[in-house]
Amino acid sequence: MPHPTPRAPQILDAEAVRSWCAGALAALGREREEIDAINVYPVADGDTGTNLYLTVESAARAVDEVPGSAGVAEVIRAMAHGALLGARGNSGTILSELLRGMAAVLADGGDGDHLARALAGAADAARAAVAHPVEGTVLTVARAAADACGTGGGLATVARKAYEGARTALDATPGQLAALERAGVVDAGGRGLVAVLGALVETLTGEPPEHPLGPVRHPVLEDVACEGGAGPAYEVIYLLEARDAAVDRLRARLDELGESLVVVGGDGLWNVHVHVDDAGAAVEAGVEAGRPYRIRITHFDVHAEHAEHAEPAERAGRAIVAVVPGEGLAGLCAEAGATTLLARPGEPPTGAELADAIRRAHAHEVVLLPNDTDLRTVAAEAAEQARAEGIRVALIPTRAAVQGIAALAVHEPDRRFDEDVVAMTAAAGATRYAELAVAEHQSFTSAGVCQAGDVLGLIEGDVAVIGQDLTTTARTVLDRMLSAGGELVTLVTAADTPPALAPTLERHVRATYLAVDTTTYQAGEGAPPLLIGVE
Repeated sequence: MPHPTPRAPQILDAEAVRSWCAGALAALGREREEIDAINVYPVADGDTGTNLYLTVESAARAVDEVPGSAGVAEVIRAMAHGALLGARGNSGTILSELLRGMAAVLADGGDGDHLARALAGAADAARAAVAHPVEGTVLTVARAAADACGTGGGLATVARKAYEGARTALDATPGQLAALERAGVVDAGGRGLVAVLGALVETLTGEPPEHPLGPVRHPVLEDVACEGGAGPAYEVIYLLEARDAAVDRLRARLDELGESLVVVGGDGLWNVHVHVDDAGAAVEAGVEAGRPYRIRITHFDVHAEHAEHAEPAERAGRAIVAVVPGEGLAGLCAEAGATTLLARPGEPPTGAELADAIRRAHAHEVVLLPNDTDLRTVAAEAAEQARAEGIRVALIPTRAAVQGIAALAVHEPDRRFDEDVVAMTAAAGATRYAELAVAEHQSFTSAGVCQAGDVLGLIEGDVAVIGQDLTTTARTVLDRMLSAGGELVTLVTAADTPPALAPTLERHVRATYLAVDTTTYQAGEGAPPLLIGVE
């Protein structure tokens, strides 16, 4: 991509936007490692510079795809849309909203007054997108940049004022946020925004800012590790196609589940970012709101990360440990390379049995798939016990066997451990699940009163359908699940399930949902009559 051109345009035209985007990418490329090094808030995972770079890289790709004859409105909107599609991490997601807020104003005019209003609108939009804004972060820096512009002026003058206001605010961030003060650094996301504004100054003046950013002071590692170990275990990011009202409900749900919640976008397309302990629940909330895709789940393990940098160790291998409800599934998972533990009806495995299964896997890296909501606590205890013995364990909170199957389907042992866990967690979280069971006695359920012998259709663990026969009930459950969309249906039958059930459901899916594929597995003895997964 071309470097910023040494000219001083009177308006921010299409060529200037292209040059600014290229310059911002180059600036973040130079700053990337230093920004990563000072990343201590909200999680000290050392990737803010990388996330900002990847976000702007996506924006730059979108700009490159716009024809050269396009006007400024089309180019600036492409820059913002590209950033939305590729936003990474907390700061990258906020930066995408800042660019979107600026685009909404600059598409109508590119003089100094419009730039001042664009920066003010962007700061307001970004703050509104964050569930619980915190001072001393990129939000503070963005607000200061806008306030420094006053009522506007010449284009280059406004850009310089915004840069200087942001740089001054950045220097003050350690006094506003305890985590920064303890580590002795400025906010990483804020520094990234100052770099982006510096690129704008250089685009509009042909010269770098008069007061460039100085070298970073690297944080005290002990303080970084301490800060990073206190929060949720996972970062979850996904794009979401949904209506505004559904997104409002999603915000409330995700705010209950975790922290560092940022939801940006609009016009039916959103980028969702949150830190949670239950990654699956965060993805499921997105499924309830609309259609989530490009799901990225990252496990935070700051202490292990520092230990790996200090003492690199050769990994002897990786294994999957999966709990399964039937001999047939045990064989299927074993063929996929998993160590399995059978869960018989009324006899769930204990924590000691799970820990022993992890040891039996004879691997330095183990991915644990409990495949049952009720096993989550004992699985976590077993994982912690194995970690104390020197085994690196990632617990993916799968709630049903079909989620475990989805995770195993994308497992690639040649990938880096964290990348493999992310892919498997995303696949499991994107799989909705259901189960058919036969009532043993009369009882009250969420779908009404059932009698002994009734067929119960449970969706996500709750009774949703009460029927008289397996086929009709299964078809009703399947239709309800596919009403929310889906691309692949997985059917898992038990040894005593009528042989015609699965073929009947496959024909129903082919006839009713033309773009949906089906696959069927045999669970064998001890499994429920039918398990359903929808991806």
